[in-house]
Amino acid sequence: IMGLAEESPCNEINAVSNGQVRGDSYSDGCLGQTGARVWLFIGFMLAFGSLIASMWILFGGFVVTDKKDLSVYPGIAVFFQNAFIFFGGLVFKFGRTEDLWQ
Repeated sequence: IMGLAEESPCNEINAVSNGQVRGDSYSDGCLGQTGARVWLFIGFMLAFGSLIASMWILFGGFVVTDKKDLSVYPGIAVFFQNAFIFFGGLVFKFGRTEDLWQ
């Protein structure tokens, strides 16, 4: 479930092009440039929130616990799954050029 909670914001972040945020290629629509910026902000908020929630699951459920026979691996796996999805979404958003699309 945490992977899906991280994947949706990454799709939201990458659905908005950099030209739409700058106002270069987005002039009409229901909210225009402001709507694109709000959509991007909500996507970043949800992405950071999912990453923080995965850290909460890691530390709250698996690291700081009274049970000594509990493995830490599931918490680490959930955290790294969300971290890789998050950083992959950031690389795809900011590591590309959009010159070929115009």
